[in-house]
Amino acid sequence: MSRPGGYRKPHAGSPSARPPRTDEAPRRQRFEKPPLVPQVTTLWDYPSQHYGDEEQGDKAYKGATPSYVIWNVVHRFTAGGDTVLDPFCGSGTTLDVCRDLDRKGLGFDLAPARDDVKQADARSLPLKSKTVDLVFMDPPYADNLDYSDDPRCIGKLKANGQYQRAMKLAIREAHRVLRDDKVLAIFVCDQLKKARHFFPLGFELFSLAREEGFVPVDIVAVVRHNRTLSMGNYRKAADEQGFFLRGFNYLFLLRKRAPALED
Repeated sequence: MSRPGGYRKPHAGSPSARPPRTDEAPRRQRFEKPPLVPQVTTLWDYPSQHYGDEEQGDKAYKGATPSYVIWNVVHRFTAGGDTVLDPFCGSGTTLDVCRDLDRKGLGFDLAPARDDVKQADARSLPLKSKTVDLVFMDPPYADNLDYSDDPRCIGKLKANGQYQRAMKLAIREAHRVLRDDKVLAIFVCDQLKKARHFFPLGFELFSLAREEGFVPVDIVAVVRHNRTLSMGNYRKAADEQGFFLRGFNYLFLLRKRAPALED
């Protein structure tokens, strides 16, 4: 039978018939972050860039460090009131984590993204020697990303020796400002250029830190959740061209060895 307006109810089973809507239709579930707890293995994985209800740092910042990584390092290797330094502080993630954990955060960067990150070169910091309880650094991975127009930027250097020499100086400066027996954490990823040229930046920075007098504490692999890892075109190219997408970052943990006592 026709209804007002010319609408005619379709017969059940006809192409235009639609099932009745019910309240049981599936709804998109809200993403729930897992609890933030200290990591106890050498494989770390957390499915979000930030922990808690607020952001730490700026998620839009190029190469932003996952805040849970910094949280775990600061929580494990420092105590309340200790001084934590980030010489590649970017958007200030380390400073936000330090506030959450009641630590004193010091952040420097050649191109500060906010007022509490001060401008300085990681190779020459305006700090006295032996004044810091932890150094956390997430440096540029050679020239993988364009961070600034400053010609001094380590992120403009290629991994052909230029980058390594600059990072050696940054690691040496970290050694200078650290107190004895305190920890340096280096968060870094290897570089693959044009699917053919592989640069093992992680092992190279670890070796440079050893040369500068640091002793190993441990090596952690941190699972990456970069969106490109799930993009079909990237995965297809990796499969067809025979290369691997970067699935993890190194977290090198090293300690500044105290001078040996003379007999």
